[in-house]
Amino acid sequence: MTSLYQAADSRYDTMPMRRSGRSGLDLPLISLGLWQNFGDSTPAQTQREIVLGAFDRGITQFDLANNYGPPRGRAEEVFGRLLATDLAPYRDELVVTTKAGYRMWPGPYGEGGSRKYLLSSLDASLRRMGVDAVDIFYSHRFDPTTPLHETMGALKTAVDSGRAHYAGISSYSATRTREAVAAAAEVGLDLVVHQPSYSLINRWIEDPDDSGESLLDVLGEVGMGAVVFSPLAQGMLTDRYLSGVPEESRAAKDGPLRTSFLTEENLRRIRALTDLADDRGQTLAQMAVAWVLRDPRITTALVGASSVAQLDDTLGALAHLEFGADELAAIDRHAQEGGVNIWADRSSDL
Repeated sequence: MTSLYQAADSRYDTMPMRRSGRSGLDLPLISLGLWQNFGDSTPAQTQREIVLGAFDRGITQFDLANNYGPPRGRAEEVFGRLLATDLAPYRDELVVTTKAGYRMWPGPYGEGGSRKYLLSSLDASLRRMGVDAVDIFYSHRFDPTTPLHETMGALKTAVDSGRAHYAGISSYSATRTREAVAAAAEVGLDLVVHQPSYSLINRWIEDPDDSGESLLDVLGEVGMGAVVFSPLAQGMLTDRYLSGVPEESRAAKDGPLRTSFLTEENLRRIRALTDLADDRGQTLAQMAVAWVLRDPRITTALVGASSVAQLDDTLGALAHLEFGADELAAIDRHAQEGGVNIWADRSSDL
């Protein structure tokens, strides 16, 4: 099929790239995640506009997982249709990623870190997207019931068979990450990237776990990149909730962003951070993205978008990425844990 879409000639003019750890993989400083807005609840034309608009602006990494939708699998189907049409001439410019770990189908092999589940899920993801390979395949969460050697062995099979070009892990704690790196080395696999949650009010990757190391310390030492998700705390680090909960917002829909997160203490901190962003000439969303990128161990900030206009606001972060020591100190006074890490008890705390 001939594509009617012509990518912008300027797409590489303004988006900086950063190398993922000690690999050969360069990623845009801001990447697009298809978690929240690429299911049946969003019109197909809106989805197309967001993805193509992102690519026109230099975003080359598109992050998916088997369970993204709703329903599960729909985001991969949506993106697969775009790969087959508008994006067909540009596939080699894209970094397409997917993950497996959370519940996808009934029975004992419908979630976790087993070889059976991971490889079956990857094959299903490839069918949904209509591709022979993804660029990164992740273990979406640590599975305490499956030996890490089995999980890492499955990722190695994915790479060795040509179904994935790179392998990564997501939401593993510092201790589990070091264990995964060791297990991967024993089976001959290089883990090139980790995908943790991270934001101004969710700073767990900076804090040492029981091993005495932080996740960022481990990633820096072993040479893995970090693709951080939810840098806007699912929309909390914007001005959207400062005057209540909008009817069509994520919090109103009782999704992953829970109204219980919108405590007066969190809102007080967000208002203070908004004032600091104003002083920098940025929106809070722009400052929040710039702030997670201040650390060179962070490869890219993974953001969502419900419209091209919202994406453009977020991309405004690139215009002012630098922070002075006084600015960072002022931010630290308000950038405190907000109890919003909904993945902790299933992954990062294990």
